[in-house]
Amino acid sequence: MSVTPLPVVIQGGMGVAVSSWWMAADVARSGHLGVVSGTALDAVLARRLQDGDPQGHARRALAHFPDQAMAQRILDKYFKEGGRDGAPYRPNPTLTVSPSTAAVELSVAGNFVEVWLAKEGHDGLVGINFLEKIQMATPTAALGAMLADVDYVLMGAGIPREIPKLLTDLAAGRPGGITIDVAGATKRYTSTVDPVEVMGEYLPQLRRPQFLAIVSLHSLASYLYRDEEIRPEGFIVEGPPAGGHSAPPRGKMQLDDDGQPVYGLRDQPDLRKIAELGLPFWLAGAYSSPEKVAEALQIGATGVQCGTIFALSTDSGLAPAVRAQLMERLTSGSLSVRNDPRASPTGFPFKVARLPGTMSQPEVYHARPRLCDLSYLRTPYERPNGTLGYRCASEPEDAYLKKGGNLEDTIGRKCLCNGLMANIGIGQERKDGYHELPAVTLGQDLDGPAALLELHPQGWTATQAVEWLMTGASDAGAGRDRSVPA
Repeated sequence: MSVTPLPVVIQGGMGVAVSSWWMAADVARSGHLGVVSGTALDAVLARRLQDGDPQGHARRALAHFPDQAMAQRILDKYFKEGGRDGAPYRPNPTLTVSPSTAAVELSVAGNFVEVWLAKEGHDGLVGINFLEKIQMATPTAALGAMLADVDYVLMGAGIPREIPKLLTDLAAGRPGGITIDVAGATKRYTSTVDPVEVMGEYLPQLRRPQFLAIVSLHSLASYLYRDEEIRPEGFIVEGPPAGGHSAPPRGKMQLDDDGQPVYGLRDQPDLRKIAELGLPFWLAGAYSSPEKVAEALQIGATGVQCGTIFALSTDSGLAPAVRAQLMERLTSGSLSVRNDPRASPTGFPFKVARLPGTMSQPEVYHARPRLCDLSYLRTPYERPNGTLGYRCASEPEDAYLKKGGNLEDTIGRKCLCNGLMANIGIGQERKDGYHELPAVTLGQDLDGPAALLELHPQGWTATQAVEWLMTGASDAGAGRDRSVPA
């Protein structure tokens, strides 16, 4: 059996398609792990097709999908030659505990397309990043990524104890599922996908990807390590400054003068204990500089995961106007990122870049009509009659209350689903004229991007970011003394 060297640099899976397939491909070609964001790729595919797929990338990938009849159904439903011409995007089916056939097919195809494009034309490593909080999407998304032969699956924002078995089952062609957290549940609920049922005669032999669990504390790493069935192949140890969702502080939530969660010594992982587990681990959250790469390697880490430095690169999936605004503020030294404890409907703190004209501004947030139509972050709940309902703390308050939610939970909650779509230029344009506005997420440590900007005042590519980070390695093989089966 051949072995594959472990990467020193993992490019993080930021936002919705901010970690784009073309970025992941460039990082993979450079010899490290390129990662696509695995969030809402069904909607991303549907909207790119409705915009006419002008460069033909989505259709090129769909032409390689194993079941061409399924691919054609998706094209027939969503593809618009020449684009929408300003019309609202057609809604795509929302995922539920027991999703419809149309929802399953779009999720499988969307994840296949993004991974296939990232892997096209090279033999480098490509991963996909999922959020544990988006549980109902995970089984079908994992199947789609594995159909495209994804090399790694990464997951954080929760306790990903069931993912190793899910990947093992899918690779064996067996139904794979995970337990769904249902509010008020009187029984166990699972969401399952059967590869044979979905793909039929077109199901190829699937290869099991490596799984990296994103953790914030050594206690969670130790818990996942103890049992072989839930043990990952490695850990990404993410500190509080990392972008997107982050673990809340341990103990009672305390806020600083800016309303941000206060983290203390209890929130710092014991890296010595993580190293003693014997699995590869990467450090994330304020590790985007050559000096921090060197530090990580010196303390025994395999390498680092970086997000913001890639999200700001010219290969980012951010809409050009959004990225330009971020870079202008980075250049002037005025860019800041707030860890908002209320923004996400999940209840996890969420990093939001402060930018005029975006959901980070109170006046913009309050001007948006409350609406939940993409529904990736909604929570299933059990009704008194035993049936399932779905609610989101960002939906209209009266609807949320009728579903048994608490009014306090709605305060300050932002519609991240629509905001993250707007970040990449595919925000909804509604019939009443309202256009969804961005909600940009970045990490809070901007020292690395600021230093790289001095070297590349006109901006940098993902490859240049990797090359710069790797100057911190002591030699060309630093951090690569461990390998995994290919």
